[in-house]
Amino acid sequence: MRKYFISCLILSSFLFTSCSAVETIFKAGMWWAFILVFIVVGLIIWILSKMFNKK
Repeated sequence: MRKYFISCLILSSFLFTSCSAVETIFKAGMWWAFILVFIVVGLIIWILSKMFNKK
């Protein structure tokens, strides 16, 4: 029983480490998504303002 408990403890420690790594990757991805959406929306507004401000 003790070996089973130790093996479960070791396995769960590996899983928790990978979860924190995945969490970090998703946080970075979320910030990149916000930045890219901001750039795309800004670019669309800039293009539309150039199209409608022609004299």
